[in-house]
Amino acid sequence: MQTKISSQLLTTDAGKEADRILRSCVHCGFCTATCPTYQLMGDELDGPRGRIYQIKEMLEGAEVSEKTLGHLDRCLSCRGCETTCPSGVEYGHLVDIGREVAETRIKRPMRTRMMRKLLASVLPDRLRFSRLLKTAALFRPLLPARFREVLPGISGSSLDWPEHNHVRRVLLIEGCVQPVLAANIDRAAAHVLDQLSISTLRSGVAQCCGAVEHHLNETEAALNRIRSNIDHWWPLLEQGVEAIVSTASACSLELKEYGYLLRHDSLYAEKAKRISALARDISEVVAGEDLSAIEAGEIRNVAFHPSCTLQHGQKLNGVVEAILRQVGYDLKVVKDAHICCGAAGTYAVMQPEIGLELRHNKLTALQTDQPQLIATANIGCLKHLDSASEVPVVHWIELLAGSHVKARQTNPQ
Repeated sequence: MQTKISSQLLTTDAGKEADRILRSCVHCGFCTATCPTYQLMGDELDGPRGRIYQIKEMLEGAEVSEKTLGHLDRCLSCRGCETTCPSGVEYGHLVDIGREVAETRIKRPMRTRMMRKLLASVLPDRLRFSRLLKTAALFRPLLPARFREVLPGISGSSLDWPEHNHVRRVLLIEGCVQPVLAANIDRAAAHVLDQLSISTLRSGVAQCCGAVEHHLNETEAALNRIRSNIDHWWPLLEQGVEAIVSTASACSLELKEYGYLLRHDSLYAEKAKRISALARDISEVVAGEDLSAIEAGEIRNVAFHPSCTLQHGQKLNGVVEAILRQVGYDLKVVKDAHICCGAAGTYAVMQPEIGLELRHNKLTALQTDQPQLIATANIGCLKHLDSASEVPVVHWIELLAGSHVKARQTNPQ
């Protein structure tokens, strides 16, 4: 694709990067076939190719309107289009740049700005999030329907953390919302790794990986949080942990982006690059080990939903499925498994109509063959699906830990 981005914008890192990505696009349109919003709405401007054109025109000086920003905001950032693209267009990075530039040129409505600021302030802070969620649960009947539909439930854990007594060690990043919503997941992961003779260390820092602020265009806040994370984790890296692991596929993807996001930071570029090199989704760690000592539980008929950050962002499609089959689970065939469930971080809150329609479609596909359980790889997908599912939704690592029978998620009343 030929571009005519202004010379002034081409002097910036964002302009140069956008120009590079745009020039790799041949506008073939293959991406529209796997775009969830295009499939629902049938509007070229709500598909990857249309959004690419809008970003290109904006960077070349075209007028930006609320309509432009709306089309960009309706993108789920699922990166399904990247999986489909034959030219390797880095659409995820491009749409981030497009949104950031558009937001500097057009002011969002006050209500939208307040909601985005609230989400960026509360979600990355575990204590704030916990307090707000408990308060919201008390007043649930009084909340608008759009919030009741997406208000997640809380589940505890009966599992303890295993002792750190193995030579092999990994650093587990606990993140922000998952320990509040589903404390069982990380503990289940620690038990599975313990069976594989791997000790799980924790940094003791209860904060976000940076993904929430990053995708809400709070760029500086996200980068500062990433730098803070690196500072806290670095001593443990120097002690010889072999990997930095997350059980939330969205967090795993963000960790792998650290090197890219801080590539121009003279103080942190090399450290960020090392973090990304050591970052692993929990599935990558488990897949490389001998699983002969792990067996499937009594409930074996499972439908698996591969989160977008797992299959499209990290390109780990099929890894979890292979693990579950290896230990004895019977996985159901799920139609359109490549399509997003509609959770997409804060998307279900900011774009509830689309988010809920995608959830309905996804649950219909997942429950077609009447599985006993639905498993997924990301806390956002888990809570989004479980809030309307007829069967329990769990994290797949809980299946391996044998703790899934206690993991039924319900919305607070």
